[in-house]
Amino acid sequence: MGQAPVIGEASDRLARTASLTSGIRRLRYVSGAREEALERLGMTRVRDLLLHVPHRYLDFSSVLPIAMADVGQDATVVARVDRVTLKRPRPRMQIVEVSVIDDTGVLMATFFKQPWIADQIQPGDMVALSGKVTFGFGFKQMKAPFHEVLGGAEGSGSYTRVLPVHPVGEGVTAAWMRRIESAAIADAADVCDWVPATIVADHRLMTLARAIRCVHFPTSVAAAESARRRLAYDELLSLQLALLGRQRLELEGIQATSHTVDGTHERALVSALPFELTDEQRVAADEVLADMASPRVMNRLLLGDVGTGKTAVCALAVAAVADSGTQAAVMAPTSVLARQYADKLGPLLDEAGVRWALVTGSTPPDERSRTAAALAAGELDVAFGTTALLSDDIAFHALTLVVVDEQHRFGVDQRLALREKGAGADMLTMTATPIPRTLALSVYGDLSCSRISHRPVAGAGVSTQVVTPENVDIAYGAIRDAVAAGRQAYVVCPLVDDADPGEELDEGLDSSAPRPHSASSTAAELSERVFYDMRVGLITGRLSSVEKDEVMASFKAGDLDVLVSTTVIEVGVDVPAATVMLILDADRFGLATLHQLRGRVGRGHVSGLVFLMSSARKGTPARKRLSALESTSDGMELADLDLKLRHEGEVLGYRQHGGVTLELVDLAADGDLVGAAHDDAVAILEADPALSAPTHRPAAYEVRDRFGVYFEEVGEA
Repeated sequence: MGQAPVIGEASDRLARTASLTSGIRRLRYVSGAREEALERLGMTRVRDLLLHVPHRYLDFSSVLPIAMADVGQDATVVARVDRVTLKRPRPRMQIVEVSVIDDTGVLMATFFKQPWIADQIQPGDMVALSGKVTFGFGFKQMKAPFHEVLGGAEGSGSYTRVLPVHPVGEGVTAAWMRRIESAAIADAADVCDWVPATIVADHRLMTLARAIRCVHFPTSVAAAESARRRLAYDELLSLQLALLGRQRLELEGIQATSHTVDGTHERALVSALPFELTDEQRVAADEVLADMASPRVMNRLLLGDVGTGKTAVCALAVAAVADSGTQAAVMAPTSVLARQYADKLGPLLDEAGVRWALVTGSTPPDERSRTAAALAAGELDVAFGTTALLSDDIAFHALTLVVVDEQHRFGVDQRLALREKGAGADMLTMTATPIPRTLALSVYGDLSCSRISHRPVAGAGVSTQVVTPENVDIAYGAIRDAVAAGRQAYVVCPLVDDADPGEELDEGLDSSAPRPHSASSTAAELSERVFYDMRVGLITGRLSSVEKDEVMASFKAGDLDVLVSTTVIEVGVDVPAATVMLILDADRFGLATLHQLRGRVGRGHVSGLVFLMSSARKGTPARKRLSALESTSDGMELADLDLKLRHEGEVLGYRQHGGVTLELVDLAADGDLVGAAHDDAVAILEADPALSAPTHRPAAYEVRDRFGVYFEEVGEA
């Protein structure tokens, strides 16, 4: 008798869970123009709407009287509108000034280029204003604050609840979004939890149904954060399952090669190295070689800052392939870096008896044909190259190791295409981009990870100084002094030319801000006016492989004094005579990119000087990033700071390569969740590789829905 309500409740829950993939039209208040507006925001299904979480909250329990709102601090005030004025100080410039009062004082809110606010807010309305308090013209002010109309003065009452503020767009106001979310939660949010109850309990997480309700309409800001963390964990766990599941599916039925380690070629290479391996390099090499010797396919990521010796580890892996009688492919993102691999490792491999070749877009046709024939016949042990290695005319006799440098610069399909040239080939990916552990786990969760933290040869070091456009002559003087002493310099620009749309910039191009420097215009100006008596060269990603190789060869040979470039020199370029670098509009780059760029100087016996030119004002986030570079050369410390300041996709630079973007996770704050989700995913798949157990089948559907990764036992829904 007592069972019937429970069964009925469970049935309703299952029905609501199944309805999450239904279209949003089934929800109340969603039809016509409103449905189209929601779809423009990326919401087509019920679950999309439920996971469209607020991006901020107004906490009316901590509302301040106007008199207590400190200048220079963020604050939320609730007050009555006294006057609304629309001004047009000049053509195409419209300003709305809203004067509000409470029992303690007056505050002026100013809105730019939003004339419709003059119709939304009326004298007598109670409004909430949230923003930074400033002072001017005798009044406390807020410029472009978040605002919410709360009703007439008679309905002011007490504001102790937490008001969610959802991201909205044209056709849906914040108030309508709350109404739609409230209806959706009432009708569809009481869903089954796809995460096993033991995991939810172990991590003291909210249930899914409670988290959905609480993240949209919390009783406190703390409760909202707890709800967000539960939803963030869901995102991380499903991502980890997807990454590990995809790896399992890719390798299913594939026979790995158990490579020979500590063989003749490997020992000869160790003897040929001009230095002793450091403890960290030896540990990393042992981890790589142990994976290669095992009967399982290797998937390993080698993290190491500039100059930590990742190339030496790569060389040992290549030598082990030669000892096994098979072949390796080393793919770099640029022809400059691919050629540098050949220049650095070629002589060492020659001494160790390892046969190698270089394949890039600039390789002459006859040489390329001979190399392709030698690879197909097994007469070469390793090929260094760019994406030219992916071409149909390049085939391997027995490819068993694929090394990809700076893997985030390649698309997933490119990496897989190279690996498909050798069934069961081991994969070693390397990056010099400083990546915090949480970010590495979340994006490369399917890879084992090795890390080299310290540079065995520190070089003479680098000092970094921020300069403004007004005192950039300091940098020009340093460049002149360096060239006079027989050394060289780089000048780095954000854009290629004046027509560059700036798609690669961290924050894009802002039409209201001065246009960043382009390499082509800067090279012309420097050669004609500033360094007219010097030899100035230009290199950008727009040049052909042949042209880039020619420019770099001239610079390395000392035929150029100053090389103007884009970030094409960011990775791997090694010219010891280059000791000064000027980076123009440095605030347009991320910390990791700037750190990589400055790693190009100070590599020899003369200390490097790096000048970061920026017009960003002191105290701004952009200037704080640059100041951090002045104070530390620790790549990992900078990477952690970069992650706090920017989205993980921008840190990695993979926006143009289809990388994973986490919507609900704050990697800077959710480090514990990242590690927990990874460990949980590993444990789940070790116990149930196909996610076929009843406890795990909901997880299989979740992973398929979020990331399109199918597990064997999951059929069509």
